[in-house]
Amino acid sequence: MSDTTTHITGIRTVSVPVEDQDAALAFYVDVLGFTKLRDNPTPGGGRWIELAPGEDRVVITLEPATPGVTRGPISIRFTTQDAEAAHAALRDAGVDTDEILSWPGVPPMFAFRDPDGNAFSITELG
Repeated sequence: MSDTTTHITGIRTVSVPVEDQDAALAFYVDVLGFTKLRDNPTPGGGRWIELAPGEDRVVITLEPATPGVTRGPISIRFTTQDAEAAHAALRDAGVDTDEILSWPGVPPMFAFRDPDGNAFSITELG
């Protein structure tokens, strides 16, 4: 066991790189149902946009993407009470979704992508 004490107490913000902050904001608020907490200008013409998914304490920020950076694998896993209903709602809204995965002893889950190609998943709480 280490004697090192951390001063890090949790995660507050997870940043999502986006090409168009207006389009991303519309997707995350209007399609995913996130709550906009803050939308303030930053030096250089950008904006600091903070969103909250549900009642969670983690904040999602929509930050201008770095040019030429390729999006990677799933980096954020959201939760839901009903994976089937969440999947149907996103599909009906035209969101790029994969099929629901379900294995014995593992909660149902599925992947989806935002308009910028960022990959996420939603897992049913069980």
